[in-house]
Amino acid sequence: MVQTVRIEAVAREHAGKGAARATRRSGLVPGVVYGAKQEATLVSLDPRDVMKELTKGGWQSHLYEVAVKDGPTERTIMRDVQFDPVTDRPIHVDFQRVAPGARIRVRVPVTFLHEDVSPGIKAGGVLNVVRREIEVMAEIDKVPDHFQIDLAAAKVGESLRWSAIKDNFGARPVIIGRDFVVATVAAPTTDESLMPVAAPAPDPKAKGKGGKAAPAKAAAAPAAPAKKK
Repeated sequence: MVQTVRIEAVAREHAGKGAARATRRSGLVPGVVYGAKQEATLVSLDPRDVMKELTKGGWQSHLYEVAVKDGPTERTIMRDVQFDPVTDRPIHVDFQRVAPGARIRVRVPVTFLHEDVSPGIKAGGVLNVVRREIEVMAEIDKVPDHFQIDLAAAKVGESLRWSAIKDNFGARPVIIGRDFVVATVAAPTTDESLMPVAAPAPDPKAKGKGGKAAPAKAAAAPAAPAKKK
């Protein structure tokens, strides 16, 4: 089920680009906690804590308890992260408050089981993943870390759909009204560059009498030099 992570924060007083730049100059990452019909809380975060979560993967489906020093502990999801276009480091983090029992919109990664015994893949088929994540509406306490699809019986040409997920934990996909494709087992492809090349047929016009190839014509002898008068 959904993982809850505690992350330490310090309240900051001023909003705006200038205040955010000052926070970054001090070695911290500015952020904001908003939602649940409450006033937004401005916070500063240790960049190491932020990077730790981003590199783990799946941060969009985790719950975060943002513990504000000398303040409240907010139950949130990490809704958005802005990155520096040059250094690719986080420069701002948005947290959205959540209430118990609330349904939230999250992206949940998909994993595949028993790929090594799939008859389609053993026959040379290729797993073609159409959706590595599925966006769903889920109860905050029931957001799964990932969805699972079992490939143990998947054959070449078979499509694995939303209905093939082993347990959706009551989540509802944002795409509604159809059983959409998550992955397929595609037929093996043939590399034409590795196919043997047939030798060209001999030219019938090049044959001499008796069906034998005519001998090549001898090169013409060079002309004798003209005598001097």
